Amino acid sequence: MQFDTKIAIVIRSDLQVWQKLNVASFLTSGIAAAFPESIGESYEDATDTKYHALIGQPILIYGADGPALSRALDRALARNVIPAIYTEDMFKTTHDAANREAVRAVARADLNLVGLAMRAERKVIDKIVDGLKFHS
Repeated sequence: MQFDTKIAIVIRSDLQVWQKLNVASFLTSGIAAAFPESIGESYEDATDTKYHALIGQPILIYGADGPALSRALDRALARNVIPAIYTEDMFKTTHDAANREAVRAVARADLNLVGLAMRAERKVIDKIVDGLKFHS
């Protein structure tokens, strides 16, 4: 099945494994919140045990260094794609309001990005992540 949209997450490659997992989780929740139509149906196993619904399309995860993350952010914004972001300062906070304050305190050009997530038309995402490699 091919989707009209694509979901891409870009994570800074030099993070520790726990940080990468944390960033990917938070960024994915941003996509789910912004695009409720991306959520599929609930799951149920053969014994009728119910499970939560998941995002219903593949999520592509790319690795990048800091400059490549900033370039992807600029490309997204130039194409009117509003991304979810995660900055290094957010690792030092303990709740959502503090995360928003950490981002609000820094100009866009000075954000120490560790991750971005975007959902848009396939061709638009392809242009935003052009030159990036899948995370390994």
